[in-house]
Order: sequence, then C-alpha cells, then structure tokens
Amino acid sequence: MNRKELEDRLIDFAVTTAEIIREMPNDKFANHLANQLVRSCTSPALNYGETQGAESTKDFIHKMSVVLKELRESLICLIIIKRSGSYQSEDIVKRTIAESN
Repeated sequence: MNRKELEDRLIDFAVTTAEIIREMPNDKFANHLANQLVRSCTSPALNYGETQGAESTKDFIHKMSVVLKELRESLICLIIIKRSGSYQSEDIVKRTIAESN
C-alpha cells in the first residue's frame, strides 16, 4: 500500500465512523462515547498528514505510533458502542471495527 492509499483509508475510516456517530442515540452514555470517538477517529488521518512533514526518521516513527494509538482507541470505543447497542446499523459498525483492527 502506498502513501495515498493509506491516507485514503484513514480518511474513509473517519467518514464512515462519522456515520455511526450521527446515528447514535442522544443520551448521556452515547454522547460521551460519540464525543470521544469523533476525536479518536479523525486523529489518525490528521496525524498521518503530519508524518509527511516529519523532520527525521525518529519523528516519523513517533507520529506513526500516534496514528496506531488513536486507531486502537477508536477500536475499543467502537466495540463498546457495539456491545452496548448504541448504534442503528450493525453492518457498518462491524465493518468499521474490522477496518480499525
């Protein structure tokens, strides 16, 4: 996979996850998860963009580790959403979990 393909996958992940967030119920628990997920699901694409301007190999590795960390955080949040039933479309949640893992 080249840079552009990875960037596109990360952007698609953020957009797909945004669909899940928009469908979540408006209650305290779901809002808490949605607020956390909106940050963690957009962060990988944004941080990957920063890797393109890394000042050194060490800086690049650090920025990529942040991308991975945010994807893992998103994965856990999506699993909590799935297990709690705080979603409308099970198929999209399953596909997004698979993509983040």
